[in-house]
Amino acid sequence: DNWAFLYAQRLALKQELPLHVCFCLVPKFLEATIRHYDFMLRGLQEVAEECAELNISFHLLLGYATDVLPAFVVEHGVGGLVTDFSPLRLPRQWVEDVRERLPEDVPFAQVDAHNIVPCWVASPKQEYSARTIRGKIHAQLPEFLTEFPPIVRHPYPPSCPAEPIAWEACYSSLQVDRTVKEVEWATPGTAAGLAVLKSFITERLKSFGSQRNDPNKAALSNLSPWFHFGQVSTQRAILEVQKHRHKYRESVEAFVEEAVVRRELAENFCYYNENYDSVQGASDWAQTTLKLHAKDKRPYLYSLQELEQGTTHDPLWNAAQLQMVQEGKMHGFLRMYWAKKILEWTHSPEEALKFAIYLNDRYELDGRDPNGYVGKRCLWSICGIHDQGWAERAIFGKIRYMNYAGCKRKFDVDQFEHRYAPAH
Repeated sequence: DNWAFLYAQRLALKQELPLHVCFCLVPKFLEATIRHYDFMLRGLQEVAEECAELNISFHLLLGYATDVLPAFVVEHGVGGLVTDFSPLRLPRQWVEDVRERLPEDVPFAQVDAHNIVPCWVASPKQEYSARTIRGKIHAQLPEFLTEFPPIVRHPYPPSCPAEPIAWEACYSSLQVDRTVKEVEWATPGTAAGLAVLKSFITERLKSFGSQRNDPNKAALSNLSPWFHFGQVSTQRAILEVQKHRHKYRESVEAFVEEAVVRRELAENFCYYNENYDSVQGASDWAQTTLKLHAKDKRPYLYSLQELEQGTTHDPLWNAAQLQMVQEGKMHGFLRMYWAKKILEWTHSPEEALKFAIYLNDRYELDGRDPNGYVGKRCLWSICGIHDQGWAERAIFGKIRYMNYAGCKRKFDVDQFEHRYAPAH
């Protein structure tokens, strides 16, 4: 279910050439820990097995693409290169670096297999809000939301077989924190991810529309880790979920709104705004209001360590933080509350954003993602991105406010706190 892969195979078949798949394993990436690398590598083992069955060579190259890929292209006489897309600055830099170092006669194409409507097709500029991009995306869904053509067993074998992959050596090449452990509830890989999709459709989809904002209810898809690592395609999920529109119309529409419109809105922001992870990326009104209230007295001030350990005065916030640390996934509704409280309990909006991004990227399986920087987490919650100005108040200015009492009105806060109480 990957349009870049499908396009590459189409080119190879047309030219009657073998097809190679390369993954460049970097020793470290932002705040990623062994929790993230393990999820990714175990997924890649499944990819390697599938490629072998399809007569396609899979190569795991150790190092940055710019250092290892051009040499690979020359050594194997590769005739063309196709890559996927990410709007984040590091992967975009990798693409530029490879492009500069490729032999001149090797064409290089980039396919946005990550979004349903390709990012640069959905809109040519940064969109103001979901309202302004929704129509553009829905207008183009009929063209892009199609079934995937099948991948075929590749008829042209490579002249020399791929080196066997020393997975253990891959693990030891990593320069990452190994104290943040793998999670038990989420099994990496496409097969496991598709099983989660199936269970969402049969068990949870019916309540997604009405109960997705209640952290005590099992109503979410829980698919974001597999989406993030490309192990399940969002397009596949939408195609499957839409088959149930006649039964669960409200839920299906809500899921399309979140997984397509909101997700692609976050991609749009990161692609067109280079300050997607800083206060400078916010709208003028938000920057102004945050600056105006930067010196307001904070009711509590916490260090990064206190936040990380979930030792604040607020039991709901602590429970949400501990859920993220233990499970690698915080409930979507609580991600907003969690980030807004960090704004309230740190010295400045800049520090709040830095802490929120650090914690999100370190513990969330779906961290280091456009949805994490923008979505209902960091910049939406702290800097009012894709939101509007609200009544002015201390610290927040005109940024949307959330509090404990509001959460109590929405769901059984005690039940959630009890579930993730710190172990004494």
